Amino acid sequence: MHEDRFASLAERVLAVRLGQMVVNERNKSGAFRIPIHLALGHEAIAVAVSDAMEAGDQLLLTHRNLHYNLARNPSLPEKLREFALDRTGGAGGLLGCMNYADATVGISYTSSILANSLSVAPGVALGQAVLGRKVATFVVTGDGAIEEGAFYESLLMGRSVSAAMIVVVENNGWSLATRIHERRAPIALEQMAAALDIPFDRFQGNDPADYAERLVSLRREAIGARRPVLLEVCVSTLGDWRQPTEAIPDGKLINYHAGVAPTVELEKGPLLANDAGDPVYVLMQRYGIEDLAELTTRAMASLGEVSI
Repeated sequence: MHEDRFASLAERVLAVRLGQMVVNERNKSGAFRIPIHLALGHEAIAVAVSDAMEAGDQLLLTHRNLHYNLARNPSLPEKLREFALDRTGGAGGLLGCMNYADATVGISYTSSILANSLSVAPGVALGQAVLGRKVATFVVTGDGAIEEGAFYESLLMGRSVSAAMIVVVENNGWSLATRIHERRAPIALEQMAAALDIPFDRFQGNDPADYAERLVSLRREAIGARRPVLLEVCVSTLGDWRQPTEAIPDGKLINYHAGVAPTVELEKGPLLANDAGDPVYVLMQRYGIEDLAELTTRAMASLGEVSI
């Protein structure tokens, strides 16, 4: 991949990170009276999905959708007004954050109901096929939502009606405050895909260029074979903190789920973790601090006129 191409992806990853950090700062100040779900650490897959989408493709999202909305359209002012339920917001102040969708950039549906976008996706994909459109329907969910019956049913229906769907499962290992091993038996997504005779892939490492190239191939496969593709993406939802308790004086780990991320501060820059669980760390390994700072400046400008 050409260097300028990678730089473009890197800048978009940074824009998605910085946009979320601005939202978090506004949330700290009490600007919003609605639930806000950040996706700090999920930026690489959001940018890669957006990059792989072509004209006519549709994207269906969950309550944790800000990263995809920013990846498709980094302009932040109308989103901030929407989250403040202002009538001049991106959806007239009617959708808030958990249901925010923007059909002008291919985000046709977003639902705050767990696994609900999965139920809608096969119908959207089937409708596109009936209209003779060779396009893809991307639908995003999380590892918690795959515990719902709608997950299996949507894959089965999608396979049965030859739907060109890419089902993206963001697996951060958490559902609210419980880890997978604390709440359920393991779910082998690769075996589930094999049982339904649909392709499966797993992404990890947070390299946006690698993700983007592989998603182009998965999109082509879904459309060419007229069947769903199941993709599991390993992500780390950043912004956790430790809450001291009587039983745990050093602090119980609180994984970020919703609301304010108290340990995240915009003024300290976009890097949140010094490991590959942070897409910004992955970028830093390639560019170094100085070049990354230049990309960060450009990314901040792409968000539009915003104040903290």
